[in-house]
Amino acid sequence: MRSVIILGSGPAGLTAALYAARANLRPLVVEGLHAGGQLTITTDVENYPGFPKGILGPELIQEMRAQAERFGTEFMRGDVTKVDLSKPPFRLWIDGEAEQRGEALIIATGASAKLLGLESERRLMGHGVSACATCDGFFFRDRRLIVVGGGDTAMEEAIFLTKFASQVAVVHRRDKLRASKVMQDRARKNSKIDFVWNSAVEEIVGAEHVESVRLRDLNTGAVSQRAVDGVFVAIGHQPNTALFQDQLALNDVGYIVTSNGTKTSVPGVFAAGDVQDPVYRQAVTAAGTGCMAAIDAERYLEARHG
Repeated sequence: MRSVIILGSGPAGLTAALYAARANLRPLVVEGLHAGGQLTITTDVENYPGFPKGILGPELIQEMRAQAERFGTEFMRGDVTKVDLSKPPFRLWIDGEAEQRGEALIIATGASAKLLGLESERRLMGHGVSACATCDGFFFRDRRLIVVGGGDTAMEEAIFLTKFASQVAVVHRRDKLRASKVMQDRARKNSKIDFVWNSAVEEIVGAEHVESVRLRDLNTGAVSQRAVDGVFVAIGHQPNTALFQDQLALNDVGYIVTSNGTKTSVPGVFAAGDVQDPVYRQAVTAAGTGCMAAIDAERYLEARHG
């Protein structure tokens, strides 16, 4: 049986592993089949402290992993397919077979950006396609961009991108926005933002980087091409919490509810990073809550063992 098991190997999970390992808890990190989280599909990271020249996303993850491993973290590949959080020790099954038990559990499974599902979107991710304006907007100074979406997130992304871009077009499938009135008003008043209504991105065009998009008018079926340098997909995020639906308190969109730091509704189970943070979604904030979760888990174990 393990003292601490950590689910997820992005910034939250790896930071939790580092702190837990330094506390001599000998944590096990279940990495998941897509180890490293969203940073593995990010090219340049220039807003993580300590790297004045920036660092590639996959390289940052590798450095964090090596640091956690140095202090005794053990890693296991595979996906957790079933959990039993009814009482400690908590039971987990990896890939439907291997069972692990832990006195404390830190969930850092993250959230996945909802994407358009285009092959060209996948191919050009990190090469002009992004799902995070605050992560990548800086790289698009004086460029023409589109933001796909019509909710508050899309308006926030579009407004933020106007700090850098020469022009931002919001492409929305309907003829009116879903965003709150205050966010709509802010976007409409921004001279750099225009709207493309009743339209969907059919294809992102470019060999090595984004050059244009093909748009389909959903009323007429007509297809047009628009030259752009970047495409920001802002149609929401989905927290990776399906495993915990009936075992932990989740909010109405599926994020784990935490209180007093990183504590969940089940004593001994803690959550960190994007799986419980629908607001900031940054590597540095995920790492911060990973640190908190490890400290919370350490204190929980100390109290449990007297």
